[in-house]
This record gives sequence, C-alpha cells and structure tokens, in this order.
Amino acid sequence: MKPPSVRVLRHSCVVAALLALSAVPATPAAAQGRQVYAALGDSMASGPLIPDITGPVGCGRSTHNYAHELDRRFSFTMFRDVTCSGAETRHLTEPQSTSVLGHPTGTVSPQFTALSSDTTLVTLTIGGNDAGLIGVANQCVNLNPFATPCKTKFTAGGVDQVAARVDAVAPKIAAALDGIRLRAPRARVLVTGYGLYIKPGGCWPLQPVLPVDADYLQGNVFRLNDVIAGQAKAHGATYVDVAAPSAGHDSCQAPGDRWIEGYVPTDLAAPLHPNRRGEAAYARIVGDVVGRG
Repeated sequence: MKPPSVRVLRHSCVVAALLALSAVPATPAAAQGRQVYAALGDSMASGPLIPDITGPVGCGRSTHNYAHELDRRFSFTMFRDVTCSGAETRHLTEPQSTSVLGHPTGTVSPQFTALSSDTTLVTLTIGGNDAGLIGVANQCVNLNPFATPCKTKFTAGGVDQVAARVDAVAPKIAAALDGIRLRAPRARVLVTGYGLYIKPGGCWPLQPVLPVDADYLQGNVFRLNDVIAGQAKAHGATYVDVAAPSAGHDSCQAPGDRWIEGYVPTDLAAPLHPNRRGEAAYARIVGDVVGRG
C-alpha cells in the first residue's frame, strides 16, 4: 500500500485538532466573547433586607440577589443591576420614586437605561406590583379561624377582582419585552415567574391566612406566572419557572428550608419575599438556563 503523503497527514492532524477543540464544553463567555448582563425587575429580584445593600437604599438591592449570584457564577464582562423594590412595568421607561418605611429616599432612573446595543443577556422579574399582590396578601391576614375568608371579599358579585388585575398585566409585559428587544436587539431575554409562597391549604396559624385564602393567594401567583410565560413565548423571550422547583421551600417550612419568608420573617429578608437561600436557588435555576444557552 502506498504511504500517505505529507499533505494528507497534515490535513488529518488539523481535522483531529478541530474535532478535539469542538468536544471541549465552552463557558458562555468563552463561546460568545464579550458578555454584558442587565438585570431588571422588582423586589423579588432586588432582594430587600438581604445583606449587603448596594445601590440606592430605597431599591433594597442586595449583593446576594439572584443577579449578583449569576454574575459571580459567570463573571460577565459588564454587569448592570437596576432591580428595585416597588418597581412596576412603567418604571422600566419612567423614573421611580423610592422610599423606606414611608419616608422618601429619592428617585431612580428608568430601568431601561441599563440596556444598550451591546447587551447580551437580560433578566426580568416584574408584574407582581402591577397586580398589587403584596397588598392583597396583607389584606388576607386573619387570626380568627372562623372569620370570613378574604377571597369572599375579592370575588363578591361573581367577579374576581384580583384575577382581573393579574390578567391586565399581560399587555404591560408584552410592551416591556418589545421595549427590551428594541433597545437590546442582540440580547437573550430570560423572564422569571414568581415563587411558591405558601403550600396548598396553607399552615394557619404559622402563616396567618385561612386555608381557602392560602390557595386563593398562591393561585393568583400561579395565574400571574401563566400570564408572564404566555407573553414571554409570544415575544421571543425565555420563561424561567421558579415556582415548581420551590416545592418544599415555601413559607410554611422550617426556617432553614424556606426560600420565601412569611409575614414575620425568621431570616434577614423582607416579609413575603425571598431570603438569601431563595435568591441563591433562583440564581441556580436561572443560571442553568443561561448555561444551556
């Protein structure tokens, strides 16, 4: 048999080298070069009262919110966290007035100022304040097991007021996603839902809401998640579910197992908000989606 020529051998070596390189898993930064990450959203994303505070005090932004944890995992070239407690979808495009315990602390710029043509990743958690879900939850506190459920009030006359508010968030999420795409056309956009706040049937009196109200409140969180997921799909974004993976980590669980604090926190976190374990868990969930991308 005739021995292979030098040219054939050289070609074979090049092919082998390329195949070997292609088999090495690349990190997002290595695979895509410069990575610019912008984190947008409300208090579920900002992490109020979780040490340490960073940015405007009224935004309750933590160095251990899920965005900061993502940055530690992926070491983005540039990281812009503009999440802020109390943010509604309108605060993506207009300034937001902030406060602490009812005392004004100033005004922050519209969150879309964090976006630019070089942004490669955007995370968004928003909609809960538009629907007023925290306010509803606070109206459902009940220390009397024989009292009338708050669900009765919100569904009087056969109209579910809270469900209507939740459904009204849909066009706002749609506009937000279109606005992101306009300002950051290269970016991958991940939109999270909201977590599991209370287990089915609740855990009265540990969390002071009646069983029917516990299901009503969490049911509207699920409804909002469905709205967000539907708009994400319709507008070219990726929905990230954090509720299903939260099973066994709601506010009814032992303090060390909770990702969400209850009406009276047992950890450094705001009531009815994720604690540091929750933000870290959300970061793992979101980060795994980023990694797969």
